[in-house]
Amino acid sequence: MPAARTRAQQFDDVVLGVVETLERRLGRDLEGVEFAVEEVPPSEPAPWEHGAIPLGRYFPADAAAGLTHRIVVYRRPVVGRADGAEDLAAMVRDVLVEQIAHMLGRPPEDIDADYES
Repeated sequence: MPAARTRAQQFDDVVLGVVETLERRLGRDLEGVEFAVEEVPPSEPAPWEHGAIPLGRYFPADAAAGLTHRIVVYRRPVVGRADGAEDLAAMVRDVLVEQIAHMLGRPPEDIDADYES
């Protein structure tokens, strides 16, 4: 019998499933983008974050440093706001859609018609 999956591993699975769906939909737009999960955001907020704890963050590519675009989902803030498994999956989707939209300079509704702000 396989070992039980931890909550963190289950969250990673949700993020991976959403990313795979979005990659099928957006194709080349997400080529080379790195997706990650971190427990909590760093204590220093980004300049555009005002007071609220971020659920995710987009880090632009930096060719000089050899870094690709990176989108991070913060597990604890997302889990803390979700009300059950379905809500968690929807929230992860919305966080990823928002960050991808920010990266591409498009409205979230263009990325996913089911997006709910």
